[in-house]
Amino acid sequence: MSRIGTLPISVPDKVEISIDGKFVKVKGPKGELEQTLPDFVTLEQEENQLKVHRTHDSRKARERHGLARTLVANMVHGVSQGFERRLQIQGVGYRAQVQGRTLVLNVGFSHPVEITPPEGLEVNVEKNTDIIISGINKELVGNLTAKIRAVRPPEPYKGKGIRYLGEQVRQKAGKAGKK
Repeated sequence: MSRIGTLPISVPDKVEISIDGKFVKVKGPKGELEQTLPDFVTLEQEENQLKVHRTHDSRKARERHGLARTLVANMVHGVSQGFERRLQIQGVGYRAQVQGRTLVLNVGFSHPVEITPPEGLEVNVEKNTDIIISGINKELVGNLTAKIRAVRPPEPYKGKGIRYLGEQVRQKAGKAGKK
């Protein structure tokens, strides 16, 4: 039995869910998301709860049971509360700013790096070094966060670069001097 797939999903009062076969549409105060469920999985609504069931007990069905439950739970959480990821820039002269909808990063290259977020995502910068990515789709928020971090990942000698908030970077000793 899938430990995650069997858990019910509680639906807040402000969220509306419409199920049409494998197609699920979730509407809430922050927006609207749609998803097609994977094969071998069905979704049913009972009052304020959603339950995911698999159609049979094959390996593929068991694999997709927890996946489908997590996808629907993320949709419900996204339209009711939203998702947020934070990045932190460390390094002398490294900074970020938002111009219109575009995020401009100055992280030690000879040119500024510009990243335009997809529709539905919002990027804010605090204190020139803290980047906040927020939106209702967890997948898009995570992908944009990883894309921004990949511009200048933290390096192990001085720790300079873009890192997730709270990420620990192991420091290396570097070269030992001549004696």
